Amino acid sequence: MNNALIIERDGAVERWTLNDPASRNALSDAMVVALYAACLRAQGDATLRGVVLTGAGGAFCAGGSLGNFAHIIGQALQPGETDPVIGMNRAYGDLLHALAALPQWLLCAVDGPAMGGGFGLVCCADVVLATERASFATPEVTLGLPPAQIAPFVWQRLGDATARQCLLSGVRWGARDAQAAGLVNRVVADDALESAVAEATQALNRAAPGAVAATKQLLQRLRTDVPDLRDEAAIAFAAALRGPEAAAGLAAFAKKQPAPWVDKA
Repeated sequence: MNNALIIERDGAVERWTLNDPASRNALSDAMVVALYAACLRAQGDATLRGVVLTGAGGAFCAGGSLGNFAHIIGQALQPGETDPVIGMNRAYGDLLHALAALPQWLLCAVDGPAMGGGFGLVCCADVVLATERASFATPEVTLGLPPAQIAPFVWQRLGDATARQCLLSGVRWGARDAQAAGLVNRVVADDALESAVAEATQALNRAAPGAVAATKQLLQRLRTDVPDLRDEAAIAFAAALRGPEAAAGLAAFAKKQPAPWVDKA
C-alpha cells in the first residue's frame, strides 16, 4: 500500500486523501504515481460514481516537491544528459489530464493551503468546497519558475484575465476571493467541511452515472480544443529549474528573504 495516498470507499463514492501532513501534502513522486494509478483504475470502474479529493492534517496540497531535485537547481544540464526533471514534470501533467478526464464527478474538499500544483488539482474538479481558512495561490513565478503544467487548467477554469492575474503575480487568495474568482463553488465554516461534502455528495448522486459520464465526455471535448502543452511545459519547467532565477528565488524563499528581482524600495 502506498501511504502517500489513502483511498477509502463508501458505497459508490471514493475518498482520495493526500497523506503527507509533514510537507502539507506536497506532491512527491510517490503521490503523483499513486494518484495517476487511482485515476486509471477509476476510469474502468463502472460501479464508482464519484471521487472526493482532499488532504490530511489541515492542508490540501502545498504544491510540487522539489526535494529530489535540490542538487540540480541552478545547475546547467551536461552535454548529452537526459534531464530527469522533464519526465517527472510531464508525469504531473499526465495526472492533471487524467483527473480532468475522470468519467465520475470529482469533488475537491479544500482545508488549508492549495498552492501551485495543489491549485492545479483544484482546477480539475467539477465541484470545489473550501473552508474559511483555505488559501489558494500559484507562487511559481515569484520563485523563478513557470507554473507550466497547471497553466492550461487554470486558464480553462478561470478564464484568460483572471488566470493571468494569478499566474503572473502569484497573488494569494483567501477562500472568499477564490469563490469570487470562480475557483471555489462554496465556502463553509472550518468545522463544517465534512457535512458539506456529505450534502454535495448526496446532490451529485441524484444524477445518473451514465449521464454524468456522457456529459463529462462532452465537456472534455471542449478541453481538447486547447493545445496539449505537456511536453512543452515540462521542458520549460526543467530549463527554468536549472536557470539562475530559480536558484536565486528558491534560495531567497528558504531564507525568508525577498528574491533579488523584488523592488525593495
